[in-house]
Amino acid sequence: MSGINLFKRKVKKNHMNTAFESFLKGFSIEVMPRTAEKIKDFRQILPSGTRVYIAHIEGTPINDMVATARRISDEGFPVMPHFPARIVKDRKTLAEWIARYRNEAGVEQALVLAGGISKPQGDFESSMQLLETGEFGKAEFKRLHVAGHPEGNRDIDPDGSNSNVDAAIRWKQAFSETSNAEMAIATQFMFDPQPAIKWADNLKKSGVNLPVHIGIAGPAKLQTLIKFAVACGVGPSLKVLQRRALDVTKLIMPYEPNEMLDCLAGHKSKHPESNIANVHFFPLGGIMATAKWVMQNGGDSGRPKTSKDSA
Repeated sequence: MSGINLFKRKVKKNHMNTAFESFLKGFSIEVMPRTAEKIKDFRQILPSGTRVYIAHIEGTPINDMVATARRISDEGFPVMPHFPARIVKDRKTLAEWIARYRNEAGVEQALVLAGGISKPQGDFESSMQLLETGEFGKAEFKRLHVAGHPEGNRDIDPDGSNSNVDAAIRWKQAFSETSNAEMAIATQFMFDPQPAIKWADNLKKSGVNLPVHIGIAGPAKLQTLIKFAVACGVGPSLKVLQRRALDVTKLIMPYEPNEMLDCLAGHKSKHPESNIANVHFFPLGGIMATAKWVMQNGGDSGRPKTSKDSA
């Protein structure tokens, strides 16, 4: 049981406060089939009930996706695979993928998004088109998450505005009012909390009341984060990393999301009505690095059930 030693590490006392721990409660984490293979047993590193997203990258066989979902589900975790519209060939393929996840892995949740490729490989271009098919409803999926872009998205709005992004969120809000599934918004990872707070507040003012799960980059080397930020189009937040890179004392130290989460947790504590509801971790520096950080900083919200607890 190699993971048990992780629990003996000291928690950073400056983050053991009620607001911080409460905000981390119910966090989710994202994996890929190839990264999940490196984890011997997720029960040793994640709290019971942690939602595990499985990213479907272009070129990943559906067999690998379903096998990963089945393995993680068998270990007792709710699994939420990605359904990127632009890599789904047609409605028949969508129905087949949904059926395989449902029947082979017991999956009843999905993150529905456009996907990171510019040219669709089949009939679908947007998450809205996938939702419109009604296939998730037919399969009685209980939870559907959709993508959110607090800092905008150049692929969706090439002119730099947020008009298409905003229209899509309004459409998803309307869809949620007719769907039997619970819905929420999962955002891209960010490094500056203020745009996320402002965006979420503006959503609520405009009548969009879907819960928002804020994307957070887990601990990683600064160079790694900059590479992912550029590749994923994280524009405004990139400035935070660039400023950090200018500080030699910080350049040699791994980035940790303490300041980002401190700010978000404080905001949620002062404004409990905010639709910022949960944290979603992108483990860009590795699943283990993120899991260790949560164990050390999240109090009871971040600790997995040990063999001692279950005895």
